[in-house]
Amino acid sequence: MTPPRAPWTRRPASPAEAADPDLFSRTIQANVGIGVGMVFFGMAMGALFAVAYTVCLGRTGGLRARNLALLVAGGGFLGMYLVPFLKYPANPPAIGHEETIKQRSALYLIMVVCSVALLAGAVYLGKYLQKRYGNWNATLLAGAAFVVAIGIVMLLLPQLGHLSYNKANFGNQATETPLPLKDSKGNIVYPGFPADVLFTFRFYSVAAQLILWTALGLIFAPSPSASSTPRGRTRTPPQEPDPVPA
Repeated sequence: MTPPRAPWTRRPASPAEAADPDLFSRTIQANVGIGVGMVFFGMAMGALFAVAYTVCLGRTGGLRARNLALLVAGGGFLGMYLVPFLKYPANPPAIGHEETIKQRSALYLIMVVCSVALLAGAVYLGKYLQKRYGNWNATLLAGAAFVVAIGIVMLLLPQLGHLSYNKANFGNQATETPLPLKDSKGNIVYPGFPADVLFTFRFYSVAAQLILWTALGLIFAPSPSASSTPRGRTRTPPQEPDPVPA
């Protein structure tokens, strides 16, 4: 039986294999890539906006079609992005662990679905309470119900730092944002992720979504389809005045 080698006589480990080169460079991703991605994302959101507008048209009482287009756009921004953003805000690519990407994607999708579903339920609740409490009070009650319901969902869903992999390897943290490294005396020996970079990324993320949904509402509102008569309502042709006798 061959005795084990001493540590200093063992062969050095083979070097790690080099990572495959990126299909697209960082420059292309930051310029052409993000532009193309925003165009296709805008097309997808525009299709969802058109479907939601068609479903709501004629089912919102006396609300004008142009006002409905603006409200649908505001609801899309609120339900599809802003509310999920409050629970799981956007992060740069440098934040997040590869081992938790599936869990993070599933949690964000659950948050989006719950946000949209509860927002639609709040609209239906407001319409149901309108006859009893009036338009203003019904809107306040439906909004309060939405806030309470979505707050419960946010409390039930875990923080990203509380995922099993993150707790096992990095402790019980709130997020996956890299924190500063400290020595035994509490002195920072290596800084964490820059807070200004994180704020700027999230600010531009919210601004891009706000511009997208505002553009959808403002462009669609003056269109002929938004000026048409809702289903279930017929236009009364203008009556000609009676001829004045000579």
